[in-house]
Amino acid sequence: MPLNRQAINHEILLGLWKIYLLHHAAEGAVVGNWVLEELRHHGYEVSPGTFYPILARKERLGWLRGDQHAGRGNRQRRTLHITAEDRRVLALVKREVKGATRRGETACLSFWF
Repeated sequence: MPLNRQAINHEILLGLWKIYLLHHAAEGAVVGNWVLEELRHHGYEVSPGTFYPILARKERLGWLRGDQHAGRGNRQRRTLHITAEDRRVLALVKREVKGATRRGETACLSFWF
């Protein structure tokens, strides 16, 4: 039976993509399309219909702050910045993953940090 990539993406990889987003936003301001292309560059099949709602939800939670800038044509470009709250979330996730890695529970996730 072939793997159900959509189910894998939504049930498992979605969490990793969120961590990836936080990691890059902590390094400096990001643009959603750049993160989307970066994920694709690493081989992840992420659709805008999946990814952009994640960005919107993180803004609603106060974990990312978006600034709008003029883009091409009628489109607005949003630059995303990590907030202090999201820095705490990222620090917690890093501690949890590192702890699990030390215990040998998720050694495959150590590449994230």
